[in-house]
Amino acid sequence: MSRAFLRDDAEGEMPRRNYALPERDDPAYDRAAALALLEAARVNETQLAERATGYYWGEPKLREHVEAIRQEALVADDDRLEQLARRFLG
Repeated sequence: MSRAFLRDDAEGEMPRRNYALPERDDPAYDRAAALALLEAARVNETQLAERATGYYWGEPKLREHVEAIRQEALVADDDRLEQLARRFLG
C-alpha cells in the first residue's frame, strides 16, 4: 500500500462516539458510565468507553451500578447485557 494513504500519527486513534454522559459531578454519572462501558462492550468498543468515562473495565467503584443493570437486564430478558455485566463483575 502506498504511504500516501497512511497517516504516521494514526496509531491509537479511534473514532469518537457520543455516550451522552452527564457532567462528572452529577450523581447519575457513575451509573451512566457503567452503562456506557457495558453497551460499548456489546459492540467491541470498550476502549472508547473507557476513554470517554475515565473508568476502566471492571472498575470496583461501578460494581453496584453494574449489578443493578444486570438485574434489569434479567427482567428485560436482555441476555447479552446480562452476560456482559457478569463479565464486568467477574
